[in-house]
Amino acid sequence: MGKVNLRVAVLGGGLLGCCTALVLARRGASVTLFDRTDQLISRTSVHNEGKIHFGYVYAGDSSLATARMMIRGALLFAPFLRDCLDLVPERIALSSPHVYLVHRDSQRSVDYLSGYFDAVHALVEDAAGGAKKDYFGADLHQAPRKWSAAEIGAAFDPATAVAAFDTEELAVDPYALARAFRERIAATPAIEVRLRRTVQSVGESGARLRVVSDGPEGLERGDYDHVVNALWDGRLAVDATLGIRPKRPWLYRFRYGLRFESREVFKVPLALTMVHGPFGGIVCYGNGAMYLAWYPACRVGSSDNLEPPAWPTHAAEPLRSRIIRDTIGALAEIVPALGAVDPRTFADALVVGGNIFAWGSTDTDDAASELHQRHDIGVVSVGNYHSVDPGKLSLTPYFAEICADRIAPP
Repeated sequence: MGKVNLRVAVLGGGLLGCCTALVLARRGASVTLFDRTDQLISRTSVHNEGKIHFGYVYAGDSSLATARMMIRGALLFAPFLRDCLDLVPERIALSSPHVYLVHRDSQRSVDYLSGYFDAVHALVEDAAGGAKKDYFGADLHQAPRKWSAAEIGAAFDPATAVAAFDTEELAVDPYALARAFRERIAATPAIEVRLRRTVQSVGESGARLRVVSDGPEGLERGDYDHVVNALWDGRLAVDATLGIRPKRPWLYRFRYGLRFESREVFKVPLALTMVHGPFGGIVCYGNGAMYLAWYPACRVGSSDNLEPPAWPTHAAEPLRSRIIRDTIGALAEIVPALGAVDPRTFADALVVGGNIFAWGSTDTDDAASELHQRHDIGVVSVGNYHSVDPGKLSLTPYFAEICADRIAPP
């Protein structure tokens, strides 16, 4: 158990901030959780596909360093939910296992991807050691299976889908996950939630750190024993107020996706990711919700500023209708069943998005881009200040634990 009187500020109420706050509170710290919105987990953390990655999508990293990192996080995710939220797999809205479809314009050959998937599976099997409870009860001994030509022709346009592979990779409905975290945070007395507070700066205040935030009540200042910067699109700007600046190029990309609360529009319970390049996918969750994205239609901006522009979380017209039309149109060329749906069915779709942060200077249409790898991430500590780049949603519990270990060791 950590120090009972330890005061910690956690900046950012996304999934990373909430995970970190819960771990610290369990270890006896008093936590103040800041977020600029009026609800926890309301931006990028919730507006995504919720995939709990093993690294299959990172075929651009032939070193397998990204896959190794993703596997560590993926195998911790379900145990974290069980321990911190009392959530068991039966109560989590999961997708079916992901199918990886090799697009005809893939940056990698079918043979390369087949070998890469086999290599990732070997890492998964070795890391899991047969413990089904560590990944939502899935049988991780099952190697990726290549589909037959007949199977591809029955589900996809074979002129576009040149290969497909079954995997055991799953996604969690981020909306359901967000509700569970909000409920647990609200029921944790050791966590004070400060919503509608935008963190302006962090600076030294004697032996402590001072957090300055702005909100409806005006500027506020508070001193803390430790500060965790768990912000997503504001992390670099707050780091800079302490003189911490990145020494390499970075890129913020804003991407929308389509969210349906019922998948009655699409009868196939499919979880599909296209590789390798700027494509997209489909996720159907066990609770009936559905998420679709097509990168060329859904990516609407990029920035290499310390803090990116305030792109709106919900797309307004006419952008919203264009994204729906172009996303459904592109995916229907690959999955004919989607094209058979009456377009009026999509009238109630949510078009919501958030920023994606990654190191690198070119986008995913560049096969050599650093964005195709995601292993140089994690917790950077300078004294009692801890800045965390989780890389992906699925790594948030993993890095929350590492960060908490540095502040209040178990």
